[in-house]
Amino acid sequence: MDAQRRFLGRDKSTPRTFVYVWNKCKILGFVHLVFLLGTGCGSEEVAQDPRVFRYNESAAITSLDPAAARSLEHMWVVDQLYDGLVELGPDLGIVPALATDWAFSEDGTECTFQLRQDVVFASGRRVTADDVVFSLERLRDPSVVSSGGWILDAVLPQGIRSLNDSTVQVKLAQAYPPFLGLLTTAYGSVIDAERAKAPGHDLRDRPLGTGPFRLAWWLSDAGLVLHRNPSFWEKDSLGQQLPYLEAVHIDVVQDMGAEFLGLTQGKYDFISGLHPAYMETLLDEEGRLRASFQEEWTLAHVPFLKTDYLGVVLDGEATPEALLERRVRQAMSCALDRKGLARHLRRNAVSPTDHFVPPSMLGKSEPMEVDQDLALARQLLDKAGYPGGQGVEEIVLSTTSDYVDLCAAFQHDWAQIGLKVRIDVVPASVHRERVAQGETAMFYKSWLADHPDAENFLGLFLRSNFAPGGPNYSHYNHDAYERLFGEAMALAEDPARRRGKYASMDSMVHADMPVIPLFHDRVTHILSDRVLDWRISPVNRLDLRRVQKHSEGWAQGQKQ
Repeated sequence: MDAQRRFLGRDKSTPRTFVYVWNKCKILGFVHLVFLLGTGCGSEEVAQDPRVFRYNESAAITSLDPAAARSLEHMWVVDQLYDGLVELGPDLGIVPALATDWAFSEDGTECTFQLRQDVVFASGRRVTADDVVFSLERLRDPSVVSSGGWILDAVLPQGIRSLNDSTVQVKLAQAYPPFLGLLTTAYGSVIDAERAKAPGHDLRDRPLGTGPFRLAWWLSDAGLVLHRNPSFWEKDSLGQQLPYLEAVHIDVVQDMGAEFLGLTQGKYDFISGLHPAYMETLLDEEGRLRASFQEEWTLAHVPFLKTDYLGVVLDGEATPEALLERRVRQAMSCALDRKGLARHLRRNAVSPTDHFVPPSMLGKSEPMEVDQDLALARQLLDKAGYPGGQGVEEIVLSTTSDYVDLCAAFQHDWAQIGLKVRIDVVPASVHRERVAQGETAMFYKSWLADHPDAENFLGLFLRSNFAPGGPNYSHYNHDAYERLFGEAMALAEDPARRRGKYASMDSMVHADMPVIPLFHDRVTHILSDRVLDWRISPVNRLDLRRVQKHSEGWAQGQKQ
């Protein structure tokens, strides 16, 4: 997540993968959960225990404090330890969590939440409205240094208060439709205020939540173990208390090859994302799981609220004059063979697009068809005054090593319409700085949603978000766009009309092309066939409340 940005989405974080291992070692008559840091007692038995879910995280988990949950690896753990007032449903709708219901005032500037009466923290103390006020307001506390204060940008100073033990009122500066969606982020988690205020208590390594699991053991560069929370408030449709699992074990192994090997050996129950190192091994050219793996694994995927794009710095000193002409940018878009690239370089794990906002955010099920059209690309260059690319200076495209294969393919496509493009491959940190400072003509970026409102993507093109202070790296500036955005934000109680405004703004970005959209990603999970009731989220959150596992041999027996 871009620490400088406002209440929008985030620059791409690679979807994470995780591993849990449960090691049963009897010491002094007790059964202990320990990490398998090498060989351990009963390691083969551990890998098959159906009570424990195991996954690997390729990046170290540095904090368990919700206020620091700025990356997926942190969010996934926080989601197991904490609950918020509301959460995202499977269809990205807002559903109750610690709040049973809520109501907005007529002008949309006041929201009142009613809390559940049957929820307790790990300490055994009941959740009250004061805990909610403390949890949210600490995001704005300078001493906390939270990366999540932006979810309260629309909330007035001291605008969160408890009316009684079970009622919380939030006052907004003005009506802001995405507000509830922001509370579904991990930053919106509710903390045990009484314990958190105790001298010396550090939420970084001593979580105080109401979630389905509790922390049992943690070493930031090795992994952690979570145990089932026996006082978790949620039950299934038959009245059985959740979660079904007894434990979750998360390893931290940065080697993606070792992670894939762990899946093949049955150590890990799932991996998230498709790393190029093993993508071709797993999937055929159509993006299906290869037959040799179908006996043991399941492929699950849904459209991801994420867009890969090429940005153009519209007022940059390094930007060739020709790129300031939108028909040149349109020509570059038309020249790209997105379908071929998706198939041959990404195994159809992405959806080609030339629109920035993911279709589900605009009420559509699939992105619009987009085909390579070299004839139209050449016509656009002719109309722009650059026939056959004549007069267009060499264009420099900045990227990182992760996207060299795609950028080389773009370079080939653009050469067919007479454009010369040089690929500048730099370290990720250098790339981020250059893009933020407008020091390159074109750049490869991705944008990932934090919440399910299209504002998440469209706010990227506001003047108030000009880089380096925000994520409008192209410095797109359009009065009509600003007006439409304001009109959309005023339609808090009319989601259909607001979505219409959003669609108009998306079309405006498509026409002006300050960015050239490429692909909408997919959340892709590879699961052991022993895993049941898996829920995959379009924002790639991890929900283990209803997950169950069968013992070894169960799935094979079912298939026979």
